Amino acid sequence: MTENLNDLAAFAMIAKAGSFTKAAAALGVSPSALSQTMRGLEERLGLRLLNRTTRSVSTTEAGERLLATVAPRLEEINAAVLAMGNLRDKPAGTVRITCSEYAAETVLWPKLAPVLRRYPDIKLELYVDHSFTDIAAERFDAGVRLGESVEKDMVAIRIGPDGRLVAVASTSYFKGRPMPQSPQDLMKHACINLRLSTQGGIYAWEFERKGRPLRVRVEGQLVFNTMRPMVQAARAGFGIAYVSEDLVRNDIKSGRLIQVLDGWSPSFPGFHLYYPSRRQASPAFQIIANALRYHGPN
Repeated sequence: MTENLNDLAAFAMIAKAGSFTKAAAALGVSPSALSQTMRGLEERLGLRLLNRTTRSVSTTEAGERLLATVAPRLEEINAAVLAMGNLRDKPAGTVRITCSEYAAETVLWPKLAPVLRRYPDIKLELYVDHSFTDIAAERFDAGVRLGESVEKDMVAIRIGPDGRLVAVASTSYFKGRPMPQSPQDLMKHACINLRLSTQGGIYAWEFERKGRPLRVRVEGQLVFNTMRPMVQAARAGFGIAYVSEDLVRNDIKSGRLIQVLDGWSPSFPGFHLYYPSRRQASPAFQIIANALRYHGPN
């Protein structure tokens, strides 16, 4: 198909130039090679397309009819190719990303809002989903997960720093109660639990000290499936919550929440943007990915 299209483009160039020599110069080939191309095209069609003399070249009746059909379409193709090139200068299109609400609020939206203002033809769809969505099956361009959860056959770009879960409770909760000195002490406390959307079970709190991991299943009056209401419940004195450090950093600084078991809280890989390695990235997606890329602390 590509070879036939090239031959037709060569024919149109010869007809327009009225000369094999001029057409060959415009196409960057030798006149003899161009003449051979035309002979091949005429043989495949079984028609003479050009009248050749020592001084000029003109189209036959069949050649004139073919030129009238082909020339406008070749111009349309050239215009379409040019338009595709313009997309590199003015990226456009929709980029669909699945992510958690927390990732959307803390990482994606702050970084992408300025990009969308610079590129008004880029459309962004952020689909909040706490499960492990199959981005290929659901036709997403990319997804966002913690680094440790990204599948090995995906391209992963770090978009955020490492994170950490911390155990916190209000000063009112600790009135008359001893602060836990080890994760095992949590069994004597009211804890605010998290139900994992991906698995449906209650999250077992994960700790680590001196390379020794420890998982503790805690009990309490409340269970949530996201962390923000856990923080609110902790502020209200309902117990100890094990939540992202970013969510409670200001509360800890102000003294509204007290952090415990600090030496037991390990760090984990932060958010990564991931997409299939076989994916051909569009200019719009490349701009989004580059804007999200994490370059370390400022």
